[in-house]
Amino acid sequence: MEPPERPALSSQSPLAVVEALRARLGLPLADPGLALAALTHKSFVNEHRGDGLQDNERLEFLGDAVIDLAVSHRLMEQFPGAREGELSKIRAALVDEAGLSRIARELDLGPLLRLGRGEELTGGREKSSLLADALEAVVAALYLGGGLTPVLALVDRFLGEAFQRAAAGTLDRDYKTQIQELAQSRMRASPRYRVVAEHGPDHSKVFEVELELRGEVAGRGAGRSKKDAEQAAAKLALEWIGERTAELKPSLPPATGDSGHVPAEDELAAASESLGPLVPEPEVRVPSAKTVPEPPSVPRKRAARKAAPRKPRPSRSARRTAAPGTPVRKRRSSKPASEG
Repeated sequence: MEPPERPALSSQSPLAVVEALRARLGLPLADPGLALAALTHKSFVNEHRGDGLQDNERLEFLGDAVIDLAVSHRLMEQFPGAREGELSKIRAALVDEAGLSRIARELDLGPLLRLGRGEELTGGREKSSLLADALEAVVAALYLGGGLTPVLALVDRFLGEAFQRAAAGTLDRDYKTQIQELAQSRMRASPRYRVVAEHGPDHSKVFEVELELRGEVAGRGAGRSKKDAEQAAAKLALEWIGERTAELKPSLPPATGDSGHVPAEDELAAASESLGPLVPEPEVRVPSAKTVPEPPSVPRKRAARKAAPRKPRPSRSARRTAAPGTPVRKRRSSKPASEG
């Protein structure tokens, strides 16, 4: 049996709507009028022109800048060595429409929106664009009522995990990508997703998806679309693998004189088998000394003689022709000298 659809709280009194928003935020709302305007879409104002209502477009404009300021403030604190380009890239990944609408869904702002009949019939409460705009308007109402402090508290509450992923270098990879890489490298297995349930009407369905690893359910998530449900299941699967790895990680043997349990070989083998085969490290072979040929021994004098360059020997004609100014050596005559 499908659960009944949640009623929209926007049909209640304005005071009840503002109180519901305050409870979801867990933060004080200094100006109830601004808070109510933050939840009011222009389609609702168009259908109630004579009531003097204010829509959330101006607040949305301010909230966009305030969110950038708050996120930039936290990034400057947590990444003191990062360059401007890196900080801009991280901020853009955190405060895009998908990220803001996700926060709005976690706050359950959809039932609080005051929409016109047309937006109501077309599922406006689940549109990412409307939810992101409403969140920016709510942030502006917080800022105008209490400054940057409540906005920073909201950022820490919903973006703290994203800051950790940015520090680990995994912000640009979603949960499905992370679980895919981890399962293949650590367990040599691929995750499998399976839709197990669907709830609600066609324009506002909720899907439930299970993620299996080696035939075991590692996570089960729900979302307004199959992709969102798969992401939620992948996030839980990452936590499941982390907890299981911590439980099965063998402890080091205690030092001499300490008391403790030393895991036996069969326990280590069982833990390794449950985690799956790891990728073997490449074997490095070092050549032994026997395989290196020794140079042949050469006598020292002979080697020095071979190494010394030879002087070129002058030709016969060059030896006969003396340079100017060089005394000519007379050839010794073979005839005896004549007697005087």
